[in-house]
Amino acid sequence: MTEKGPTTSVRQRLVRAMLVPAFVLPIAFMPAHAQTSEPVVLSLGDAARLAAKQNATVVAARYRAEQAGARITQRRADIMPNVSASALENGRTLNTATFGIDFPTATGQPPVFNPEGELQGPVNTLDTRAHFSQSLLDVGAFGRIKSARTAAAASDFDTEATADQAAASAANAYVQAARADAQLGARIADSSLAEDLLRVARQQLEAGVGVGLDVTRAQSQLAAVRAQLILARNDRGRTRFALLRTLGLPLDTRLTLSDSLGAMPTDETLPDENTAITQALRSRADLRSLDEQWAAVGQQASALRAERLPTLSAFGDYGTIGKNGGSLLPTYNWGVQLSLPIFDGLRRDGRVEEQTALQHEVDVRRRDLREQASVEVRTALLDLASAREAVAATRERVQLAEQEVSQASERFRAGVAGNADVFTASISLNGARTQVVDALAAYQTSRIALARAQGRSREIR
Repeated sequence: MTEKGPTTSVRQRLVRAMLVPAFVLPIAFMPAHAQTSEPVVLSLGDAARLAAKQNATVVAARYRAEQAGARITQRRADIMPNVSASALENGRTLNTATFGIDFPTATGQPPVFNPEGELQGPVNTLDTRAHFSQSLLDVGAFGRIKSARTAAAASDFDTEATADQAAASAANAYVQAARADAQLGARIADSSLAEDLLRVARQQLEAGVGVGLDVTRAQSQLAAVRAQLILARNDRGRTRFALLRTLGLPLDTRLTLSDSLGAMPTDETLPDENTAITQALRSRADLRSLDEQWAAVGQQASALRAERLPTLSAFGDYGTIGKNGGSLLPTYNWGVQLSLPIFDGLRRDGRVEEQTALQHEVDVRRRDLREQASVEVRTALLDLASAREAVAATRERVQLAEQEVSQASERFRAGVAGNADVFTASISLNGARTQVVDALAAYQTSRIALARAQGRSREIR
């Protein structure tokens, strides 16, 4: 009787431990108000392309590209007509002593104005006028427009590079979420095995062919697996939130991964190293952005040098002026102006030197990024080859560990051995399952790294 009481209590706790995760797990990772929302089903490629479209960093980069496009219009204004209108109503009084002119008078006649000064006015006038100006020749302005266009193209490539980076980040987050799902599945399988061993140990104890130590070992193993299961559920929730954040989706979105970690491809043909590097140097948007930035800075320097050349412009205005309410007469003013810069205190030379130094800086960054791209491609290919071998090795280890557990379990059930060998084998199987999940995740991460290094993260499948 002293054995049955604790055994019944342990059995009840075991049943609760099995039932609670079954009910809690489906709802543990979504708020209550999200139950009515439509689920989102995503593949690995879908996640990459969705992040490239609506990730916050991509949206911000898109707005920066729009700002660069707006600067083209600003630069173009230097060669466009400038038309304005004005209306001036003016009232004025004058002190005649400020004229500085002595008006001659006949001998014996009083002066026209008091030499000490006198107030004249007020004189009220109304002047309405249209103004027009147009640049006829400004080589520097055309150079600035060209530089702005090239800078806008560089900004567009920056947006593409940001989108590619967001796609790679989302793909990695997807793989981590799939890894968490796989780890949770492995821990559930471990838990099922531990529960089965505990059941057998109790049956043998009740039949008088087992010992209490076997039951204790089984309970200890089940407790350890339950702790791992709790951590796996927590990791699953964290990776889901990280993925939703990367995708720019509400955190209460019900997300379903259509690609499991085990179903993702692991037998793709690896590209030739030189071919992969060539594609990276040709396709990567960040490299093309630096090329455009280098060209834009050079064009800006050329535009500054062109400011030393003469500029030609035309101007004019036409309007009426006269006393308020009457005597309005038309007047106009026009002209053609030729301007030749002579000396500006070496300000222009300093600006040219600044742009030249900036161009050298961009060139250094461009060459360094090309080297970095080559390193990233080579590293990704090495990691892919290594991860593929690791996947094969860990899968073989899982098979052997499963055989070991099966053989040890048969001996335990037959009563020819205790369950110590079974627990040793189950621990080995636990580690093997973890390793194969990690190896599969490492392979997919390397595959994403290669796509990112080649500038094709959004093409991931």
